[in-house]
Amino acid sequence: MTLRALVCLLAAVGAASCGKSGPPLPPLVRLPSPPAEFSAVRHGDAVDVDFLVPLANTDGSRPANLRRVDVYAYTGPPNLTDDEVAKLATKIGSVEVKAPRDPNATVDPDEPLSDVPPPEGLGLDQGAKASLSETLTPAAVKAVEKPGPRGGPDSVLRVLPLAGVPTEPPTRFYAGTGITTRGRRGPFSRRASIPLVEPPPPVGAANLTYDETKITLTWPGTSTPSADPGSASYLPSRPFGPPVPTLAYNVYEIKPAEEEENSAPISTRLNKDPIETARFEDTRIEWDAERCYVVRVVRTVSAMTVESEASPPACRTIKDTFPPKPPAGLQHIASAGAVNLTWDQNTEKDLAGYVVLRGTDLAGRLEPLTPSPIPNSSYTDAVQSGAHFVYAIQAVDRAGNVSQESQRIEETAR
Repeated sequence: MTLRALVCLLAAVGAASCGKSGPPLPPLVRLPSPPAEFSAVRHGDAVDVDFLVPLANTDGSRPANLRRVDVYAYTGPPNLTDDEVAKLATKIGSVEVKAPRDPNATVDPDEPLSDVPPPEGLGLDQGAKASLSETLTPAAVKAVEKPGPRGGPDSVLRVLPLAGVPTEPPTRFYAGTGITTRGRRGPFSRRASIPLVEPPPPVGAANLTYDETKITLTWPGTSTPSADPGSASYLPSRPFGPPVPTLAYNVYEIKPAEEEENSAPISTRLNKDPIETARFEDTRIEWDAERCYVVRVVRTVSAMTVESEASPPACRTIKDTFPPKPPAGLQHIASAGAVNLTWDQNTEKDLAGYVVLRGTDLAGRLEPLTPSPIPNSSYTDAVQSGAHFVYAIQAVDRAGNVSQESQRIEETAR
């Protein structure tokens, strides 16, 4: 190879290794993560949607580039894409969120959030729980159709399967998406679904009773449909068609809203899963507090639920009218000029102390020796030598309830 050819070859290799500058890349646009813990619960003709406002962007950086969260709903197939949901679904509401002044001022997931200015505005905090509601109307029941493939020849007939019994009831889907400070849409949340079936009828007001350890609710039960004919004469079979609906119950505690006078009461479900019996026990005892409960019938069909309207509320102020147990194990030891008493310590959490009683007749009336309850489970009564007395102990709680007397004992001082 000549020197000239070698120089040309090296020049060609060098030219091939040199990059060519192109147009500038567009700035990075951070999109908020989908709303988390997205759920929808139907009560009669109302649907309550709950979710958590996004805390971060899809790349994990914080705070989220977020101005608001939009919630959409549609009736139709479950397999719509995000773009199809945004186009075909109905926006049922929005929740304003505190937004960052500079969306590019973020920190990575392992860096402290205090390194950047906090989001500002009048909306909810990022990460807060948010709620929206929709009232079902005839228009909400109308289903949307998923668009077909583009460019397909109209002359080709599709082969359709034979029609059969539908396995799923008409379903309405809900999804939420975060909107950036410049109006761009982030990815949608998971789809929450509710069945468009007739809600079950409500039950009557619950009966509320309580003791020292629990509040008990019972209410009129409702019949539960069953797929089993309940007769040994029937041959085993598998039901054809949609699953048979089942009925159960959810119990809610109702509290008045604290922030605004005209706000709707706060409803909190107390049971994790629907309960099958018409009975519920609440072990959260708080004396002198009013408790209000409602019960909703739950109809489950195809793994989706719809609740009835609420029962009339059952409300009661919980009062401590329950005395402690009588002290046990009362013992006595006589000494010179004194009678020494000891007894077992009571285990009640609200115990205030003990009252020592004394008298002269085993079957007669005993009078208190201590003007107020004493905290210890022992007492020394200074008496004259040879004096004979009868003793008993009573326990007292902080609400002023007094127990029955302990066993009575007799002793004579030395």
